[in-house]
Amino acid sequence: MARQKRGGHTPACLVVPNASNSTVCLICGSRLVKNGKTRAGTQRWRCPECGSSSVRRRDDVKRRHELAEFLTWLIGKHSQAEVGRGTGRSFRDRTAWCWDVQPRLGPVEPGHHQVLIDGVWIGTWCLLIAVTDKLQVLAWQWCARESIAAWQALLRQIPAPQVVVCDGGTGIATAVHTIWPNTKIQRCLFHVQLNIRQHLTMKPRTDAGRRLLSLAKALSEVREIDDAIDWQRHLDAWWRAHGHLTKERTYFRNGQWGFTHERLRKAWLLLRKLARSGTLFTYLEHGNMRTTSPLEGGINSQIHHILRTHRGMTEEHMKRAAEWFLTLHEIPITSAHQLIEPEPAPTPDDEPEAHDDLNLPALYDTGLDANEGLWQRTGWAGHG
Repeated sequence: MARQKRGGHTPACLVVPNASNSTVCLICGSRLVKNGKTRAGTQRWRCPECGSSSVRRRDDVKRRHELAEFLTWLIGKHSQAEVGRGTGRSFRDRTAWCWDVQPRLGPVEPGHHQVLIDGVWIGTWCLLIAVTDKLQVLAWQWCARESIAAWQALLRQIPAPQVVVCDGGTGIATAVHTIWPNTKIQRCLFHVQLNIRQHLTMKPRTDAGRRLLSLAKALSEVREIDDAIDWQRHLDAWWRAHGHLTKERTYFRNGQWGFTHERLRKAWLLLRKLARSGTLFTYLEHGNMRTTSPLEGGINSQIHHILRTHRGMTEEHMKRAAEWFLTLHEIPITSAHQLIEPEPAPTPDDEPEAHDDLNLPALYDTGLDANEGLWQRTGWAGHG
């Protein structure tokens, strides 16, 4: 229990303004002694000379705990009211500054065998993510849409690997050939099959469509180089049997010519292009992954889960939540305080200099100004 003065009351606690943990009384300069603890568990100090009581507070430790509390809520499943043990208002007010902390990753070490890249939409923004085969987050990049420039900005952050696994989105191939000219490309087989199903549907009506869909499904069964050779032979056999259908044209009612089997033609051209580019079976030679499913299921889906759990956030907060998830995937919450940057000192406002020599009319004044139609008039209603 804290000792009381003769007046019967305990002196109010004085907060020490400095963070040096001084043991000297700020009032009389005497050395402080320990005097129990507060209800919050903070060590209380008392001056034996003047009797003043004080506690020590460090803003850096306070911010560290607030950031840890904020991140625990952000990547967790509890609401702000449950974390703050109230209505959530005090929690939002206490951790509002945490939204301004910029999460970031350290430099990427070279020597990665394969890198998986993919994009995920968050609001009106697209988040490009790059991870290793073990789901180690390497880098990310925000963009308005997938483009060559956006993918190049992502790839510049990472040393060139041997193989990159992608879904064949817009601009990926051009960006890889520009930034990583010696890196091999592996097209995600799942996305290839998905694109073929979009063209042919799940139940094609023609025999040519059904056979081509079976060839797309057979990509999952290719395990050896001999299997890839057999698959290519079946694709060539399909072309010899049904290739003429991709060239047939029809005169439509709108007065224009078009391909009769346009969907079949698109599916065939896609498989032929990928087979010629050598991006379907890169995994047979380099032993890399065949799909981007680990990235989509291990990273992208968890980001969407966090946004669903804390639905209602603004777009800027949604972006920051995704960045924090990627950062905390690599560093523990206890180390997140290292990303807090000191606030810059406020700069004094530069007052505009007064220009008295310009003879301009006063903006605020009590006199009359002829420029505004105000002057001394004579006669009735201004008529002389």
